[in-house]
Amino acid sequence: MTLKKPKFWDYKKPNIYSYIFLPITYLIRLLNLYKKIHQPKKFKIKTICVGNIYIGGTGKTTLSIKLNEILSKKKLKSCFVKKFYKDQTDEQELLKNNGKLFISSSRVDAIKQAEKEEYDIAILDDGLQDNSIKYDLVFVCFNNINWIGNGMTIPSGPLRENIKNLVNYKNIFLNGNLENSDNLIKEILKINSKAIIHLGKYVPTNLDEFDTGEKYLVFSGIGNHQTFVSMLKNYGFNILKDIEFSDHYNYTNKDIIEILKKAKKLNCKIITTEKDFLRISNMNLSEIKFIKSDLEIIEQDKLIRSLI
Repeated sequence: MTLKKPKFWDYKKPNIYSYIFLPITYLIRLLNLYKKIHQPKKFKIKTICVGNIYIGGTGKTTLSIKLNEILSKKKLKSCFVKKFYKDQTDEQELLKNNGKLFISSSRVDAIKQAEKEEYDIAILDDGLQDNSIKYDLVFVCFNNINWIGNGMTIPSGPLRENIKNLVNYKNIFLNGNLENSDNLIKEILKINSKAIIHLGKYVPTNLDEFDTGEKYLVFSGIGNHQTFVSMLKNYGFNILKDIEFSDHYNYTNKDIIEILKKAKKLNCKIITTEKDFLRISNMNLSEIKFIKSDLEIIEQDKLIRSLI
């Protein structure tokens, strides 16, 4: 069962619930310290980790696809590596649609498979906190809107590790629609003055399939729902209602019937994300369309220098 993240995680400051969970937070920190004792494994294949500190919705998969596209244009044989999670079939399908994916319950095993097939570079979608691998290059992703939430670690807040650990990471990537970028850059540089900060914004690629003069109901079960809605509004979509489900949500027929009913009542067309559409494609619904989006890199040459 996929759970929706608690609202207090994204408050500007910790509240009473954050402090109630502190004992569990400290216990998790101790367990994570124990995991770091193990010696990480280095591979012959170059490994690039696209990870996050804020849990979910930071654009890791989109950036992984963009990096693969850049490397392919440079005539480098790159692939995706992802740990298998039963509730992440949408991301797995998206990666498969954009390149070669090696997937296993162990990232180490998946990387070994990529080595056997003589790939030059493995792009890992997630895995920043996997201490069994010594990565050659790391990109830490953040979402412009969510940033670090209330700034506390799980379960008191949405962070997988203390934000002060940014001092250990060279390449930071801000995903979204460039909201609040200047302030976030200042915050990052306060923690790590040597950080290389990359910016990306989402651009719809199939706008010609839609009439922005129509009224729309938008739904999604992704970690950055508000970023998706913000992108649509930036491109002139008239959104009467948006419905947010939990990340990687497994839609039922009842959910879809309710969405169709609400759209009919409001006399709206329905839009979702490509990820969400992959989860409902077996339902053969002509009333629901999806927006395809691409990640536009601001100062792409800077990213390429970090990458190659």
